[in-house]
Amino acid sequence: MTYDEVLEQSKKVMKGCHCCPVCNGRACSNHMPGPGAKGTGTVAVRNYDAWQDVRIQMDTLCANQPADTTFHLFGQTFQYPIFAGPVGHVNLHYGDVLDDVKYNDILVPGCKAAGIAAFTGDGMQDLTMETACRTIEACGGIGVPTIKPWDLATYQKKLDLVKDSGAFAVAMDVDAAGLPFLKNHIPPAGRKTEAELKEMIDLSPVPFIVKGIMTVKGAKKAMQAGAAAIVVSNHGGRVLDGVPATAEVLPQIVSAVDHKVKVFVDGGIRSGVDVFKALALGADAVLIARPYVNAVYGAQEEGIKVLTEKLGAELKDTMEMCGAEDLAAIDRTMIH
Repeated sequence: MTYDEVLEQSKKVMKGCHCCPVCNGRACSNHMPGPGAKGTGTVAVRNYDAWQDVRIQMDTLCANQPADTTFHLFGQTFQYPIFAGPVGHVNLHYGDVLDDVKYNDILVPGCKAAGIAAFTGDGMQDLTMETACRTIEACGGIGVPTIKPWDLATYQKKLDLVKDSGAFAVAMDVDAAGLPFLKNHIPPAGRKTEAELKEMIDLSPVPFIVKGIMTVKGAKKAMQAGAAAIVVSNHGGRVLDGVPATAEVLPQIVSAVDHKVKVFVDGGIRSGVDVFKALALGADAVLIARPYVNAVYGAQEEGIKVLTEKLGAELKDTMEMCGAEDLAAIDRTMIH
């Protein structure tokens, strides 16, 4: 099965999503609920376009040997520096063939089998985090539960589930503070001070990843609070109009943290070439969310395998055509 065939299959069962050949944010625009945004949807488009504005520096005067795409993180080894991003409320946004429980039951083991790991989503129903953590436990801890920015008491309950799962890391998507369904939810969820974030991070027995960093100031606060990694992310362009694309702010954030924490990035990354560009701009790895939704809806575990192998093959080819023998060799000289 090819990825085009996976998309054709996903069209038969998904709603809201147009299953475009390239997920660039244009067709879904600001459709909400759905894969669009609460605003105009222009930031999702900008995320994609920004990667296309980065050019590759081809150099084939180099050793003719296969590139090594192996990625090491927090004691784990992965085949590629690619993670499936966290997605929640899939039945509302993408079609009721799957709910969050069924989605994660496919995504987590599918990603592990493909040589990568999945970030799992969180939601208003306790069952979402409970079952995601059970699935991660069944996969030997290969998965990253992502907790919404709840109040401390709710966070502690969810962190207990993470501990029981044996997950190798935990994340919090602080950019979810802008989601409409969280704004008026009880218990409260939303923005966090540096001190509040530090209190939460200090309770975690595993490396803590802060997702939703878009400024140097935010990156420094996350680092000072004890984050082991940050994800440069504007929540797929869904939560605030007028912000930059992730590719636009990534280099300055990478420079500011100066290798003291791992830096990941998401938003509009749709090919292995885009992955290469992100690494060349200084990211350690990337998160890709929406295409993995299509993969799961279209062909379940096989869809995940097809998409991951496609991204990995594109990344490897780009590395070989630019003279990068491994991930550490990718640098700013390889883009224009």
